[in-house]
Amino acid sequence: MQLQKHNQTNLIIRSGLALAFALAVCSPVLAQSDKPTEGKELMKSEMMEGCKEMKAQKLKMKEDMKAQNTELTEHVAKMNSAPEDKKIDIMAAVVTHMVEQRIAIDARKAKMEEEMMKHMMQHMQMGKESMAKCPMMKDMDDKSGDAHKEHQIEEK
Repeated sequence: MQLQKHNQTNLIIRSGLALAFALAVCSPVLAQSDKPTEGKELMKSEMMEGCKEMKAQKLKMKEDMKAQNTELTEHVAKMNSAPEDKKIDIMAAVVTHMVEQRIAIDARKAKMEEEMMKHMMQHMQMGKESMAKCPMMKDMDDKSGDAHKEHQIEEK
């Protein structure tokens, strides 16, 4: 009988120790569970900042292209009003300038498209709601919505 009580006491002590050990091991894990949420929020914040930066880069490129078009228009006007003996030289300069601009803008677009693909992949990894909040996607939705509205008008 005394041996049975001793075994029960040992079982209770061992169970208590096992429970205490489990709590000690799991407690830091449970305490850290808030940190990934904070990390995710920080990551979302950084991601949205990247969205805004990318949108600004895209807008800057559009503005630069518009300025280049204005500059080329001025060069063409100068070429058209130049004396006949100067037109060929000015035309060669305009064409050369156009090609240089085109090569530069194509390289810039390719780089931006690559960055945008990486950016969208990050959104996809973060989940559907992340992509929906991206300003770049909102622009695309607005444009596709407008195109769809035009399509609906055409059907009527």
